[in-house]
Amino acid sequence: MGTESLAILHTNGFSKTRNEGERNVEDSPADGCIWFEEQIDDDLKWSFTLERVLDRGTSAYQQIALLDTKRFGKVLLIDGKMQSAEKDEFIYHECLIHPPLLCHPNPKTVFIMGGGEGSAAREALKHLSIEEVVMCDIDQEVVDFCKKHLTENHEAFSSKKLKLVINDAKAELENRKSKFDIIVGDLADPVEGGPCYQLYTKSFYEKIIKPKLNKNGIFVTQAGPAGIFTHKEVFSSIYNTIKQVFKYVIPYTAHVPSFADTWGWVMASDEPFSVDAKEIDRRIEKRIDGDLLYLNGASFLSSATLNKMVLTTLLKETHVYTEEDARFIHGHGVAYRR
Repeated sequence: MGTESLAILHTNGFSKTRNEGERNVEDSPADGCIWFEEQIDDDLKWSFTLERVLDRGTSAYQQIALLDTKRFGKVLLIDGKMQSAEKDEFIYHECLIHPPLLCHPNPKTVFIMGGGEGSAAREALKHLSIEEVVMCDIDQEVVDFCKKHLTENHEAFSSKKLKLVINDAKAELENRKSKFDIIVGDLADPVEGGPCYQLYTKSFYEKIIKPKLNKNGIFVTQAGPAGIFTHKEVFSSIYNTIKQVFKYVIPYTAHVPSFADTWGWVMASDEPFSVDAKEIDRRIEKRIDGDLLYLNGASFLSSATLNKMVLTTLLKETHVYTEEDARFIHGHGVAYRR
């Protein structure tokens, strides 16, 4: 791996190495605190203190870093953007995985696009009915990085039900003859120049995802920030794009503290969703090995009840993701010392 694009910011600016394009982070500075700073927009940043930088590098596809933070524990960054934090990743991953599996009558097979850190697979494998989880990530170095550092997912990575594939998810699905009960988009956010934005397009959903779903099959994807100020970036467009392809589409949101925002997911099928809160709770009790920390029937139904502003935007959205007309979210991260 190469050098991660992280930097220490002193009061007089960036501390950089002299190598062109490279930035450096001190793991144990002699004085003061190290701060990680993610630029959410041109006029907005989110920062928190670090204990140290555990590891960092650059693969063929993206930049990777693992930070040890005081507030959120271990934090995984991809291309300078927060992917998950040890203290609250369960919110994101429970919301991504369990609604589609609990709404499906009897899920047995799951295909995860991305998900290299292993947390999505971990949650899917809690379901007793699951026979196979295929996790397809394009980046071997990200997977190896997460296997090494994210000890909470070691059991999932060692499960005989997990089939790990290193490949482009689009190519992998195209070449597979098998279909799946659940297909999950645990992808990086659509960032300009990143490897994932084409996996949010109408043609991908229509020509690749939908034909690979079994009867009663459900597709779910993370859909970016969904807060009052951020839901127009990609959330509304991803929802509208999926709505062009599937008959029944449910957008839902939850606050993820380490993301400093409300986050969005979109779940879709050609079969109606008809479970209520009590039935979801019954299925959790019957189907899942272990406890969920965040999700229950009431919280899921609440998450699918959007506030007026966000709902209005979704209903009025006209943009459809294509390869030629994509939307991207802003953001990059640096670490700095005050």
